Amino acid sequence: MQAIILAGGLGTRLRSVVADRPKPMALIEGKPFMEYVVRGLAAQGIRELVFAVGYKGSMVEEYFKDGTRFGISASYAYEEELLGTAGAIKNAGKYITDDWFYVLNGDTFYQLDYGTLYKIKEKRHLDFALVLRRVEDVSRYGRAILQDQMLVEFNEKTTEPVPGTINGGVYLINRSLLREIPAGKVSLENNMIPRWMEEGRRLGGFVNEGYFIDIGIPKDYFRFQEDVRKGVIVW
Repeated sequence: MQAIILAGGLGTRLRSVVADRPKPMALIEGKPFMEYVVRGLAAQGIRELVFAVGYKGSMVEEYFKDGTRFGISASYAYEEELLGTAGAIKNAGKYITDDWFYVLNGDTFYQLDYGTLYKIKEKRHLDFALVLRRVEDVSRYGRAILQDQMLVEFNEKTTEPVPGTINGGVYLINRSLLREIPAGKVSLENNMIPRWMEEGRRLGGFVNEGYFIDIGIPKDYFRFQEDVRKGVIVW
């Protein structure tokens, strides 16, 4: 199986503690954060990885090289300018040969069974599958709701600080959808997913309860370091 890892962001909120490298390459116990992500994928048989890189992207390629040392094969899709999530996926799509491929963020670590997403895609005959996660306050994000494994609400804003489910940022996408993403800067979350829902495409997935962290801010970056030291993180 193939996967695109989105690793092209600027990581401005983390600059106060990680200023010399892309956010996914922030060091955790001597290893780049993204190595934890990569090894987690490889352990589940997802070993053909395309790194969608931008800011200081050469640092990613210099570290992972062809991927052999990490049990994967690696390709690199460079962005000359920020393309947004969907734009980055389209740019990296030239390396995708499978009919279905995963997409995830290089600055988040989410423990889940990727095979579950594939099984739901098969069972529900989906065009696009995604993982949701539970949070205590959906007003900080945008609410996403599944009914019988089908997506019925996405990125809906609310001012009420109530618990619920939100987008987990892990996707399984049919390669045919790459053609529908316009050239240039395009958001998957704000442009393409709402558009595909309006068009009646079959979007669905499941809610995963596994460990999740986004190292976008110093507090969470330090928390992940501590979790690694405590042995909470395994692959």
